[in-house]
Parts: sequence; C-alpha cells; structure tokens
Amino acid sequence: MSESSNIEPTIPGPDIALADLPLRPELVGEEPYGAPQLDVPVRLNVNENPYPPSGAIIHDMARAVSSLATEVNRYPDREATDLRRDLARYLGFGLAAANIWAANGSNEVMTHLLQAFGGPGRTVLSFAPTYSMYPEYARNTLTNYVTAPRRDNYTLTSTDILSAIAEHQPDVVIITTPNNPTGTTIPASVLEEVLEGTEALVVVDEAYQEFTEFPEDSACALLSRFGRLVVSRTMSKAFAFAGGRVGYLAAAPAIVDACRIVRLPYHLSAQTQALARVALAHAPEMLSNVSELRIQIQQLQSWLRDRGLEVVPSQANFCLFGRFADRHPVWQGLLDRGVLVRETGPDGFLRVSAGTPDEMAAFRRALEEVLAEHPARVTTTPSEESR
Repeated sequence: MSESSNIEPTIPGPDIALADLPLRPELVGEEPYGAPQLDVPVRLNVNENPYPPSGAIIHDMARAVSSLATEVNRYPDREATDLRRDLARYLGFGLAAANIWAANGSNEVMTHLLQAFGGPGRTVLSFAPTYSMYPEYARNTLTNYVTAPRRDNYTLTSTDILSAIAEHQPDVVIITTPNNPTGTTIPASVLEEVLEGTEALVVVDEAYQEFTEFPEDSACALLSRFGRLVVSRTMSKAFAFAGGRVGYLAAAPAIVDACRIVRLPYHLSAQTQALARVALAHAPEMLSNVSELRIQIQQLQSWLRDRGLEVVPSQANFCLFGRFADRHPVWQGLLDRGVLVRETGPDGFLRVSAGTPDEMAAFRRALEEVLAEHPARVTTTPSEESR
C-alpha cells in the first residue's frame, strides 16, 4: 500500500482505483519507491549526514533565499551556470562548468542519462546487489535492465565487469563505488582497465566517495582520457544537504549537452541553486564531520563483529550486518526501541547508517536487547579471492 493511499481525500471525487486507469503495463503492481519516513528518536536508515549546518551557514542560506524573493516572479537560470562552476571548483581535477551537469538529486541525473543514452531497444547493465533505484530508472525510460553478480564478498574486478559487458552488450554500464548497500569499493585503476576495454557509456556512481579512506582515488581523475566516462555525485550525503536535493555529474561537455536536451525547462529552482552555492562556499565546514562519521562506521563494524555478527566491510557511511534467518523481527525490534534502520540488501542483512555518538550508543543498546531475542546465524565471511 502506498503512502498516498493512506491520505484521506479532502474533496470527494469519483470512486476510481488505480486498477481502473490505463496504466502502462510495466507499472501494474508496482509500488512507489521510498524508505520508511518515521518520526523516531534515532534515524539511521537513509545514509544522511546527521549534523545540520551551523548557525552562521543557516544565516547565509536564509539571506540568499531572502534576496531571491524580489525576483521570484522570474524564471531561474535554466543552465545553473554559477552552480556548475562552483561544483567544478569543488571537484577539482581541472574540471570546468562545461564538464558539470546538476539536477534534483542524483536520481534526476541518472534519469537524464538514460533518457539521453537509454530508451527502447537499449540496455543498461549494473552489478547486483546494488542501488534499488537503478531498475526503476531503466523502467521509467523504457530501457532494458540487466545485472551481473558481484563476487561473494561483493567486490568486482575488471575481468568481472568486462566479461559481463561482453555477455550483455549494454549501451550504458553503471558501476557503483562505494556500492550501496554493501559499501564495497572499486579502485580507479580497475575502472581504468574497464574503460580501456569498452565503448559503452560507463557511469561511475560515487555518491559516497567523500566517506572513503582515499576519496582522491576517484574516477574523476580519468575524465581527461575517456570521453564516454560519467562520474555521478551528490550533495545529499557527505555534504549534509539531503533536503536541498542537488546531484551532479562530471563528464565531457558533449555528455552534458545530451542531458541539456532531455532536461525539463528550469528544472532547478533559483532557491535550490542559491542554497547549494552557499553550501559549496562553506564546503570545509559542511564536510567537517565526514571524518568522524567514517570513524564511527569503522568502529561500529568492529563492534558488530565482536558480537558474532557478519559484517560486509564498508567504506561508506553505512554497513550491512546480519545474517538473520528472518531480519524483519530484528528491524521491528530496533524500531520498537526508537531506532530506525533499513531492511534492504541481500537476504538476512540490515543496513545501518553512521550517526552521532549518542545515536550510535542508542543503536548499540537497542541491538544488544534485540539480539537476545533474535540471534544471528553464524556464517563465514568469504575471502577476498572467493567468488
């Protein structure tokens, strides 16, 4: 049941159900995407940065939006030129505004890419398990979606990726590092080998790159050599800007131009652009807690293993833990104690995000109580070489 079905209508209307409408066949039986949005004391389910901006940054954001009120009757800059220039400056690697495209979250960035390079008769390849929205981007753009499996430890080699490309002959390849929901990474050297071996458009989704031990080991360093490489980023995670809804990509200007063709007019509001530019102007402060969150999630992984749980080694601000014969009672038990995590990923696992020290302490207390009722299965973690 969708969230909207629980909303009582305020205006009486015709008695019509979704099944009575001429819905596209591939949408029949589908549910809207979305993690539970529940008002609980500890929310560790959607990989947010838990630290809000400082008072000084909030003041600058309010002033920026207030100054726009005198021109709210005018359309915003549809090219978001200043924002793209600021994003290029933030990324570095010699990038300019012409290399950057920005949209309403990386969700819209990915949709633009598949609108431009996917579509009927074309295929996008990804590697499971991975981000659950990828098949929806494909479905919504009428693009064929296929997956190849990751190794047992959820990593990938260039041989794995190139073999899957040879098998499926995709037009677009999505490679996620760190991968959501596993948090496993793929070095830039591996990505380089892939790019040397394919003519497909390769999209490297680096939504969580700032949280990694070596954030500079980015596919952005390869953009000057490979014209069919796209690197997708977001301000929602490390930048503590999830409510601002800004995602962006870095690529050759021709790829940016392709996204400009399919975008809706004025897709980024003036307010969104202004708030994002303030956040970027204060980048060191907005990112100041990233190191702490990295430490929190690494310490949490050790703590979880010490309690006999299986943990997938993660370089993101979240990790998977388990395995449980039935994970739902564990999820519910945590929720009953005021802690919300995510029921996602491979069977038997739950995903938890890094939070503040107090939130991490609350999670630990709650989980210890729940584990007394629902112990995990003891499993052996696969070696780095296993498949």
